[in-house]
Amino acid sequence: MASAFMIAAGVAATALAGRAILRHAQSGGAAGTGIFQHLKGMAGIGGGVDKGFEDPMSRTEAAKILGISASADKDTVAKVHRKLMILNHPDRGGSPYLASKVNEAKDVLSGKMRSNPFR
Repeated sequence: MASAFMIAAGVAATALAGRAILRHAQSGGAAGTGIFQHLKGMAGIGGGVDKGFEDPMSRTEAAKILGISASADKDTVAKVHRKLMILNHPDRGGSPYLASKVNEAKDVLSGKMRSNPFR
């Protein structure tokens, strides 16, 4: 009986700690500052974008995805791209679709837009 109580208490403590961590991260207090606001804006939650991604992607949309200015230099684009890909790489459980959009945004802003034969 005591072990069941200890397990339940552990699960409850873990859930409360996870909730506190997520709330802290959503307010921009985590290492990925603003990533939740980015994703909310991209998904149309909270008054961000009212539609899906543009085809082909514009410089403005690419800048919104990376969270930088559309006139940012290539070094800034590369640093932000690297940070987002580390946080959202498909090999580490991230979304392949979002990773492809982050890659496309980097290509658009760095002027290396690849030609896609399927468009």
